[in-house]
Amino acid sequence: MSGAAGPGPPAGQGRSPLPCAPRPAAALQLAGGAEPARPGVAVIDLRFPRGAAADVQEIVFRNFYTAFLSVRVQRPGPSGSRRWVTCLRDYCLMPCPHTEEGSQDYFSLRRHQMLCDMDQVTAVRFILRQPSPVWLHFTIEELQIFPPGQKSPQKDFPSWLSQLTPPEQPASLHRELPDPEKVSTEVQQMWVLTEVIRARQAAARIGRFDVDGCYDVNLLSYT
Repeated sequence: MSGAAGPGPPAGQGRSPLPCAPRPAAALQLAGGAEPARPGVAVIDLRFPRGAAADVQEIVFRNFYTAFLSVRVQRPGPSGSRRWVTCLRDYCLMPCPHTEEGSQDYFSLRRHQMLCDMDQVTAVRFILRQPSPVWLHFTIEELQIFPPGQKSPQKDFPSWLSQLTPPEQPASLHRELPDPEKVSTEVQQMWVLTEVIRARQAAARIGRFDVDGCYDVNLLSYT
């Protein structure tokens, strides 16, 4: 499932996700305010153990009433320092923020969907937005990150299916075809016989009016 929602978890449970510990979603607050801004924005930060860097191939998660998702990653800069880069901006998880559609679906974001390179990532920041006041709490759950080079395991096929022999090749039809010249001659003979029979039938139809070599006037019809 590439960048699409689904009611169940994505396939490929045999893969191993990267070890990481995402923090709980923290709601942003207005400056000087004690209560978080609602409807508003929440942030989830994720880092790899011991500050390690990792190459990211796929991000899998389950939505919980988040309408739009942006993703930023921390990568090495030109001078070796780390910098934050936006790799996904306002990705729609709920077509209509005020309804249930997409609110608890699973999503898979792959490398080719990102706006920047996903190599040597040391931290990932998920920015969640929910503009609708209907939902008081929103986040993403079951967050997993997978490295490159891992594919979903192929399904095992029954042993009898692998032992099937290839279908027999049909016999060559060229060996059974008659001689074209012979067929042509026979067709011409049949055509000649057909013409002879047709001519005889026409003569028989005319002959029924013939009486001793001449036509009987009483048998002729006038129009």
